[in-house]
Amino acid sequence: MAKGKGPKGKKITLKMAKNSIRISFDGGRRLDLSKMGITTFPKCILKLADVDELDLSRNMLKKIPNSIEKFQKLRWLDLHSNQLEELPKTVGTLQNLFYLNICNNKLTTKNLPEELNLLKNLRILNLGLNCLDSIPPTLGALKDLKELGLFDNFLTTIPNSVKRLPKLQKLNAERNPFPESKKEEYVDPIKRIESLYLVQEKDLCSSCLKTCQEERDKLNKFKNTTPCPSKKLSFPLLLTPNSTAMDNQEQWRLKDEDV
Repeated sequence: MAKGKGPKGKKITLKMAKNSIRISFDGGRRLDLSKMGITTFPKCILKLADVDELDLSRNMLKKIPNSIEKFQKLRWLDLHSNQLEELPKTVGTLQNLFYLNICNNKLTTKNLPEELNLLKNLRILNLGLNCLDSIPPTLGALKDLKELGLFDNFLTTIPNSVKRLPKLQKLNAERNPFPESKKEEYVDPIKRIESLYLVQEKDLCSSCLKTCQEERDKLNKFKNTTPCPSKKLSFPLLLTPNSTAMDNQEQWRLKDEDV
């Protein structure tokens, strides 16, 4: 092998790609080319651009071409654990996308396309395990985003526009070099009301008071048997692939009946 050349990847034919189409749990068509040793984007799969889901994870891809825009029906795109250094701007045209996993690559803030903010239907975005030193405030335009993975980068702050996304439920920003005063803020910034008192006990009738006391006892019992949420949180959809790599990619999927 000539010096300077990387490993020769596996060639994917159209027949191989067709045989890799699976039916997902919700009836969609998923093209699964994960763990195939691919080093360049297979042009032949452009003939299968009507699939609903595309899995190119755990390969050796360094670049995704502009032609990714042909996958206009795409709702689920998994590119995690490759060697991507940039994403094409055309990814912003995938308006049906609700799941985008690009963690464990070599993406920098400079090469993160601003057009990501055009993905208005995005529910889950995983940017963990990259080389990001900042997050574009424009990601605050993703108003439907529910889960965001930013773990294992080089972040020192997160824009308020991102922290205050109206539907954000989970934000995993662990193992970033945040200032000490900020670390707790980024473990789980979603504010929740655990107790709300509308009236005093003396103002309740005996029947209502008894019901409230029973419900409070149940809540206290639950708290005593459930790990406190202030401890280390679990992010089932924002897992670090190197630590818990599961062959069954269904574990990475969004199980949301609203989608």
